[in-house]
Amino acid sequence: MLRKILIANRGEIAVRIIRACSEMGIRSVAIYSEADRYALHVKKADESYCIGSEPLAGYLNIYALVDLAAATGCDAVHPGYGFLSENAQFAKACNERGLIFIGPSPSVIQRMGDKTEARNAMIAAGIPVTPGTANLPGIEEAVLAAEKIGYPIMLKATSGGGGRGIRRCDNADELRRNYERVISEATKAFGSADVFLEKCVVNPRHIEVQVLADHHGNTVHLYERDCSIQRRNQKLIEIAPSPQLDEAQRQYIGGLAVLAAKAVGYTNAGTVEFLLDDNGRFYFMEMNTRVQVEHTITETITGVDIVEEQIRVAAGLPLRCKQEELTRRGYAIQFRINAEDPKNGFLPSFGNISRYYAPGGPGVRTDTAIYTGYDIPPYYDSMLAKLIVSASTWEDTIKRGERALKDMGLFGIKTTIPYYLQILQHPEFRAAKFNTGFIEKHPDLVNYSNKPRPEVLASVIAAVMAAHTGL
Repeated sequence: MLRKILIANRGEIAVRIIRACSEMGIRSVAIYSEADRYALHVKKADESYCIGSEPLAGYLNIYALVDLAAATGCDAVHPGYGFLSENAQFAKACNERGLIFIGPSPSVIQRMGDKTEARNAMIAAGIPVTPGTANLPGIEEAVLAAEKIGYPIMLKATSGGGGRGIRRCDNADELRRNYERVISEATKAFGSADVFLEKCVVNPRHIEVQVLADHHGNTVHLYERDCSIQRRNQKLIEIAPSPQLDEAQRQYIGGLAVLAAKAVGYTNAGTVEFLLDDNGRFYFMEMNTRVQVEHTITETITGVDIVEEQIRVAAGLPLRCKQEELTRRGYAIQFRINAEDPKNGFLPSFGNISRYYAPGGPGVRTDTAIYTGYDIPPYYDSMLAKLIVSASTWEDTIKRGERALKDMGLFGIKTTIPYYLQILQHPEFRAAKFNTGFIEKHPDLVNYSNKPRPEVLASVIAAVMAAHTGL
């Protein structure tokens, strides 16, 4: 088993990995920029090291991180998600220094990170993909290809991800306007100017499958997640399993995901993402070669600790579960609690958290790195916490989500909590009749009251009284 792991990340995912290490008896090493000096992951790790004054540069400095891991006696590096988690050069640099990279091999990361290569690999394996192109040499070739495929089309960065480097184009004029924009965005974000076209599946359901694979030839899926509730290609609410699939569809897409992983020699945890159209056809979209933000809901319905399995697989141990032994129980929903003001165009709302209350009770889990008095730095993602609720039925899970969102108290900033309550109360969501166009279709969801809820006022009054009485 591994002895010491450097966590090449920050925030809630760093805290999540630190907790897994603690339970496994593995020492954890945290990194932080000056902006994160008082972050929770810094306090919780066994060791913590500053990586510089720049908010982002240190988290992206491959060789400095590898040197630090080696110098502190680590035998492995966990990249979390974001930052360098899908960077093949980082995985290779770890291996060259004798460090275990907790994830797939550099060659697999490279192959699946290149979306045109990934498409070709899936086509060879018999996985359905949407009609599309190889990397495009220029705008004129893009226009000709789009005419053949048929509008609308998606213009995508080959190395893109996280909703960046992607534009929908409904005609040639829009394609021409967006072409240089996507190339510029892709170059800045991913260091690559390569782009390609893909047929746009209008308002599909976004369904992804969690897979685990070890170095002993074992590959399993942990069922699917529905990520259709999203805004501008950014996921907001995730659900496991999808309330929109029947059992035959569930078995089919799970089998496709396992086939996809085996086709590229995948190991460790990964996610195969699909689009589901109105005719019930699934199309491969991409594979994320890392732990997902929404891994929590899969853990909830299956009882499998995905981060622990990642570490075990990296240490050379076999999976502890076989496909026929895996079962699921009930439903789980994850809400990404973001520091944003939905009433003001989802403008980021950074600042001091004057008071924070985590919800509790049966079927409620909160993954976060915030605390009362924490100053949210303006340099990173706006996600503050992940609220996960679960229950035996879809209806009960929605009710639990409403209760938990109302229980959660976050003061001093604007958050997406009231917006999510609006979504839960919408009849289409409650009936499990939604797709990726849900948010755009319902701009009225931001028409909620800013007046504090009675239960929130009561909790504030109680806290003030306790502070003054010493209770």
